[in-house]
Amino acid sequence: MTTSQLPVAGRADVRRATLRLVKADRRAFTAALLLNALAAATGLVGPWLVGRIVDAVRAGRGVGSVDRLALWILLCSLAQLLFARAARYVGHRFGERTLARVREEFVERALALPASVVERAGTGDLTARGTADVSTVGTTLRDAGPEMLVCAVQALFVMGAVFALNPLLGVFGVLGLTPIWCALRWYLRRARDGYLTEGATTSGVAEIVTATVTGARTVEALRLQEQRIAASRDALEANRKARFYTLYLRTVFFPAVEVSYSIPVAGVLLLGGMLHVGIGVVVSAALYLRQFSEPLDQILMRVEQLQSSSASFARVEGLAQAPRAAADRAAPAPADDRIDVRGVRYAYERGGEVLRGVDLTVRPGERLAVVGPSGAGKTTLSRLLAGVEAPGAGTVTVGGVPIAGLEPERLRRQVVLVTQEHHVFLGTVRDNLLIAEPAAPDEDLWAALTAVGADAWVRGLPEGLDTRLGSGGCATDGSQAQQLALARVVLADPHTLILDEATALLDPTTARHTERALAAVLEGRTVIAIAHRLHTAHDADRVAVMENGLLTELGTHEDLVAAGGAYAALWSTWHGDKAP
Repeated sequence: MTTSQLPVAGRADVRRATLRLVKADRRAFTAALLLNALAAATGLVGPWLVGRIVDAVRAGRGVGSVDRLALWILLCSLAQLLFARAARYVGHRFGERTLARVREEFVERALALPASVVERAGTGDLTARGTADVSTVGTTLRDAGPEMLVCAVQALFVMGAVFALNPLLGVFGVLGLTPIWCALRWYLRRARDGYLTEGATTSGVAEIVTATVTGARTVEALRLQEQRIAASRDALEANRKARFYTLYLRTVFFPAVEVSYSIPVAGVLLLGGMLHVGIGVVVSAALYLRQFSEPLDQILMRVEQLQSSSASFARVEGLAQAPRAAADRAAPAPADDRIDVRGVRYAYERGGEVLRGVDLTVRPGERLAVVGPSGAGKTTLSRLLAGVEAPGAGTVTVGGVPIAGLEPERLRRQVVLVTQEHHVFLGTVRDNLLIAEPAAPDEDLWAALTAVGADAWVRGLPEGLDTRLGSGGCATDGSQAQQLALARVVLADPHTLILDEATALLDPTTARHTERALAAVLEGRTVIAIAHRLHTAHDADRVAVMENGLLTELGTHEDLVAAGGAYAALWSTWHGDKAP
């Protein structure tokens, strides 16, 4: 299966998402704008009063006049400080609430992704978006966003004040900003693509590291260390080049901007002297333009962060464009719980056919074991039966309705796939179990743990169900993690349970006890067990044998052993004796 990264939202989609987030908390956004405007307005008084002081001194007025003007400067500065503080407080609260919405949307969209989409994209891409990209967006919303809002309002007010003093000086001041505008256009044309490439290569590094760590035992067993190191170096080199490109953009942009700051101020002083404009007006205009450089500097400093955040937000928002889990709410409800597989073929991208015309009927309440050598197509069949994948040809239905077309909630009530890959969530044992059934009382939790043989070690924990697991709590081994996952399945109470090597990490005695306990608990429900341990097949109602993508044998354990075919050979090999 090849890796194809998840979609990235376009500029228009990012703008629409931004407007949606602003509208969701428009009152706080409006309050922040108003407070910023008041802070900017009070900040304009100081330079204007300085000009009046200059004129007063030239006119020979007394010290009292200057002191009164200076007192007003102090009061306006204090008011500006208070308004700016309130604006930043409101802006930061707006940013935190908006970040919470971004995170919640990301989690909802990630959970709605079909497992097949996540696997094709690679967990590294999704992980990078949910960590580095969301963190970048959060920093912008919390810090850069409010700061740019304050600075933008201040810059507009300051430039408006220059025009109010003398329109000609205002025009010259704007023209003096032309080099900054040219440098900004040069930067913006290149920055978004550069940061998107940087984000993609970061995902590539995360994917390589995740895959290597997950398959560490396989890497060691097959002596693939050099290949994995080479792949890691290639991913890191691509990431290094992408980061150096964005660094190059910054090293060109910022020096050009810094040099350009002095041009408007020098131009206004020269033009004011040539046109014999009042010295108080020239001083005020020069102070305004000097004051203008401060918010403009902050804005331009934040532009780099905004470009990085925009690229990150495009990657986060891109999940909205990813294929969703089947949600055809108009699809009819299954007539019953019978599962039919008819003429199913399936092939992964850039690979040969894994299933080549499989026909199978699973009766309600039946315990079916699917066995066969590695690569025979057992796991692929389990994914089709669980609705994770849709067949390339043929049909997989439950009650006459295509399984892959069922709405997610209805699908989960019908079929649950349990693999050997399990996760222990941060929290208590109770938290880990209530994920499956939030309203379950403690009696049901203990019953589920007992059903999978986990009650003994849970009772031995310091605080029982309230013992914290994971980081900072009690550690769990692979078998305990599997038992917790199976207990969640018992609580979820699906009609059909597919066990794909679900007890592979348990020792044989515990595995057999767990499978028998599960079978007892799920009496009357359909259980499809896909495993290499043939005691599972011995206990099943029927056994399906997969070979080379085909279903070659189907029947009871006794019948297949008596037939002397592929299953009999497997049984003989597993027991270490000759087939009867």
